[in-house]
Amino acid sequence: MKVGLFINTQFPESFNLAERVPEMVAQVREARDAGFASLWFPHHWLTHPMQMLQITPVMGYIAAHAQGMTIGPNILILPPLNPVHVAEEAATFDVLTGGNFILGVGLGYRQPEFDAFGISLRERAPRFNESIGLMRRLWTEDQVSHQGRFYAVADAGIGVKPVRAGGPPLYIAGQAAASVRRAARIGDAWLIVNSGGLGTVTPLMRCYREALAEFGRTPLEFPITLECHVGDRNAAAFEECRGPLEYKYAAYAAWGLADQTAHRGDFADFARDRFVIGDRVAVKEEIARYRALLGVDHFIMRCQWPGLPQYRVLNSIRRLGEIFA
Repeated sequence: MKVGLFINTQFPESFNLAERVPEMVAQVREARDAGFASLWFPHHWLTHPMQMLQITPVMGYIAAHAQGMTIGPNILILPPLNPVHVAEEAATFDVLTGGNFILGVGLGYRQPEFDAFGISLRERAPRFNESIGLMRRLWTEDQVSHQGRFYAVADAGIGVKPVRAGGPPLYIAGQAAASVRRAARIGDAWLIVNSGGLGTVTPLMRCYREALAEFGRTPLEFPITLECHVGDRNAAAFEECRGPLEYKYAAYAAWGLADQTAHRGDFADFARDRFVIGDRVAVKEEIARYRALLGVDHFIMRCQWPGLPQYRVLNSIRRLGEIFA
């Protein structure tokens, strides 16, 4: 069982972004020293008024401090991007990290992002499927000829081959049955995001395991991304992270995920089966419950949201390391 850290790159508009960079590095070092296995980074465009650092330069900067940890997007929004560009960058990251790069990808859902790139949301699934196949060929073949519905390569090859045989593992996110089946069919793992709660994820895990059996495939692991805060005391932990989490999930709802993320009423009720919050004992029990219920074995914990103070983030990371030790 492994633990990873989801790096927060989103901040309220009043924050000084330059001052946040050393804080991110400190979180990475704390996680590395605490025994965390991986680092993960979010991706969006056009997030104003929320400030958000872009994923590729941030991953490149942080990789220098990772020292053997696996890094990857969680998740890269693939359909608006050209797969040749993504394949080249992923291969470069694989070289820079010594083969410790995972490419986490997903369909995306925000209309403004697709409109800005001139891509129809209706085309996102076929673009995604074609991109995955083309990237795998670019990583493994010297010369590629491809003439698809959306992309074309004429007898050419990328300039850097990945260190890892076959290229970086592809972890595919998804919160619907079709996406989960796609992850089982063409991905190396389903990258679970628990924003909708266990009521959504549990039936999807059954769907995923059924699809794995149908396609005769075995994933590299069963990773899950969770919001997590480990406080010194159980009750205090909820109050410490309530405001930052409400800010973040209000943004999700405004971006088009209101059915999964809209918060009304009691925060504890909203957090139940969705967030992992408490003292060390409570969090350890929740981790065991998720493992027993879903069979997950790689817990990717987001420990900071816009507005949560740095000292609380570092304390939470340190306590998580003690739980997984």
